[in-house]
Amino acid sequence: MSHNSVLPSAVADTLVRLATRALRNRRLMRAPIWLYRARLGFLFGSRMLLLEHTGRRSGARRYVVLEVIDPPEKNCYVVVSGFGDRSQWFRNLRADPRARVWVRHHGPADAMARTLDPDETAAALHSYITAHTRAWQTMKPAIENTLGAPIDDRGTGLPMVMLRITGR
Repeated sequence: MSHNSVLPSAVADTLVRLATRALRNRRLMRAPIWLYRARLGFLFGSRMLLLEHTGRRSGARRYVVLEVIDPPEKNCYVVVSGFGDRSQWFRNLRADPRARVWVRHHGPADAMARTLDPDETAAALHSYITAHTRAWQTMKPAIENTLGAPIDDRGTGLPMVMLRITGR
């Protein structure tokens, strides 16, 4: 099977079900946090980061590991909210854009978050799809399941955030 070939329907359906279940499994999604805390973030390379943000109601520090979908420039990372604007980390960053980020073996570094506008979102999504076609083919239906809506080629309804490192 070539790199760009489409998976057989039964395999694709199974992968979508597994990916959807994984996205909704809190323990599984939180497991990488402990690896970053153990200074093993380098295992994820530069495609993942640990984000520390502040709870908008509690004021407590919160953590989430996210995939970097686009590093547009040095010390900037674009991440996506696969649960849309319902995601707690996304809502917390809208309330307080100050954050800290761990990438590979670097961190923590202070960062500021900014929600991308629709044109920036479309460009970042296009860049991701071009670089990671097979991953997108698998994850798109799973993300659509969690969002409860289809994703168009501009990423409409798929909030993206740029994290700009300010502390290095």
